[in-house]
Amino acid sequence: MTITLLNTDCMAFMATLPDKAFDLAIVDPPYGILNKTKRGSQRSPHLYSVRGEDWDYVPDKEYFDELMRVSNNQIICGGNYFSLPLSNAWIFWHKHQPISNYSVGEMLWTSFEMNTKIFDFPCYGNIGQDVVRFHPTQKPVKLYEWLLTNYAKPGQRILDTHGGSMSIAIACHNLGYDLTLCELDEDYYNAGVARFEQHKAQGSLFEPEPVRTTSVQSSCI
Repeated sequence: MTITLLNTDCMAFMATLPDKAFDLAIVDPPYGILNKTKRGSQRSPHLYSVRGEDWDYVPDKEYFDELMRVSNNQIICGGNYFSLPLSNAWIFWHKHQPISNYSVGEMLWTSFEMNTKIFDFPCYGNIGQDVVRFHPTQKPVKLYEWLLTNYAKPGQRILDTHGGSMSIAIACHNLGYDLTLCELDEDYYNAGVARFEQHKAQGSLFEPEPVRTTSVQSSCI
């Protein structure tokens, strides 16, 4: 098992890849909604990096074209915010959100040919989180473990283009999947790597093979 964590621009990285280099891409790109609603900005000053709130851009068509070129299948968090092909295999994450002006859940688009599924897992504020949040769109490790269990096969290579808090790295470590992850923001990258290293130091329930973590700095913006 190899987990590679890259501090780089995902577009620059994907440009170096051959077609279908990865079996499955599980990604959580920015939706553009935090800049509109300012959600999270009052919870903690650490939920935004020193780059400010401008990080919450909406990826263009070129990003999705590249993502689908370099991976056989894709799972895209917040898929309802993007112009994506029709799918009959959506995932609804039921968060049990008690705040009336927040969505009760989240939609994940998939490229698979199967039925729509529900991931029922309460997660609002810090409820359901395994650590204090430091990223505004931080996802629980349990979500990624569920996605890997239901949509990935043993031995497959996983790609994440927007690593954020690196919950997916912890999930791949726990379940023994190869992962390559990109995170452009240096602050989130460093915080995510520290979180991942702390998790490895604590040990894992599944005791996978030793993992190699590679950090690559890039000047790409």
